[in-house]
Amino acid sequence: MKQKKWYDYLWVVSLTYLILGFFNILFAWLGLLCFFIPLILSIAQGNKSYCNRYCGRGQLFGLLGGRFGLSRKRDVPGWMKSKWFRYGFLIFFFAMFFQMLWSTYLVFAGAQDLRQVVTLLWTFKLPWQWAYHGTVFSAGVAQFAFGFYSVMLTSTVLGLITMVLFKPRSWCVYCPMGTMTQIICKVKAGERL
Repeated sequence: MKQKKWYDYLWVVSLTYLILGFFNILFAWLGLLCFFIPLILSIAQGNKSYCNRYCGRGQLFGLLGGRFGLSRKRDVPGWMKSKWFRYGFLIFFFAMFFQMLWSTYLVFAGAQDLRQVVTLLWTFKLPWQWAYHGTVFSAGVAQFAFGFYSVMLTSTVLGLITMVLFKPRSWCVYCPMGTMTQIICKVKAGERL
């Protein structure tokens, strides 16, 4: 049996993040680590070590789908692996991310009130008032947290759906962070995109 390393338990971090954001939305800011660390590692090392070793979300899907048998373990369809789908999803993801940043800016600027809502799958607005009780920070700080938690929760739900339908780590095939780190690695290696 392979001896477990510290990074084999990073799935706990992903699960803890989702739980903390449920009770206090400001914990959503911690999700920025999952945004910047993969990019920094791929720029510094020129590989996808974060995706392959450190991604707690991928580990969580592997655990739920593999060990707990919640996956049908079917191959991911070819269209989901295709460049047009992965790059298209990345563009869509960025559009949603920049829309979230725009909403945050509007709250910081005072042009819009804080919306204590988590948007699931970019469509379903879930009231989330219990997770925010005001702080010394600007309402824009909370608005960013609500938006970022929406992005993280949505991507987790998409990952769970594809985990159940296909192989446990099917989300990794079209994960926007995985696509971005792959682009960085190809550019560093002088390969064609």
